Amino acid sequence: MAMQLGLDLPVRTARGRDDFLVAPSNAMAVAMIENWRNWTGAKMVLTGPEGAGKTHLTHVWADAAGARIIAARDLHEVDVPDLAGSAVAVEDVPYITGDPQAQTALFHLHNMVLAEGNPLLLTGNGAVAHWGLSLPDLASRLQGALEVAIEPPDDALLSAVLVKLLADRQLMPPSDLVPYLLARMDRSFAAANRMVADLDRLSLARKRPITRALAAQVLDNAPDSAR
Repeated sequence: MAMQLGLDLPVRTARGRDDFLVAPSNAMAVAMIENWRNWTGAKMVLTGPEGAGKTHLTHVWADAAGARIIAARDLHEVDVPDLAGSAVAVEDVPYITGDPQAQTALFHLHNMVLAEGNPLLLTGNGAVAHWGLSLPDLASRLQGALEVAIEPPDDALLSAVLVKLLADRQLMPPSDLVPYLLARMDRSFAAANRMVADLDRLSLARKRPITRALAAQVLDNAPDSAR
């Protein structure tokens, strides 16, 4: 059995291109990120469920394009003309549906970035048409952008995601843990993130290695599990 010390180690999330797990559910998104120089109108919207890898791909793109990354909710705190001087990635756009000031800032950023000849990447959960943006001019511009979705994971990808999340936390579970989880947990990226975080916390609290028995306790407290 692989043992794990009860130490509160930092999470080191691997976000390089080689660390991204490519599968049929995300292959189109990866291809479009790598082909960013040919985006129609120099902009793209990347959508997908929580934990699908949007932030990872955003960092991959930012490294390739020399882009700056900003959370949508922070837009009203930045110098928009200065930000527009380079390629820009704006994450979690749906979070500003109730923030008219941030939406106005994004509208101006959108126009300035493209006027400067720089590419723009925007991310969020679900289709743009369902983001609920209240600024009509902003909504129409984003709905007119190239939109690429990361789809829910299949078994192979979800298994690989669990392995990566465990490795990011420097956890070394027994070989039968991932198949055990895969057969019982809710089948989503978000559930995988929660499961690994809960396993890590419980392992530290109990000062015990991660095992199937420990995983069973986490599953017992997971209302969305598929046991």
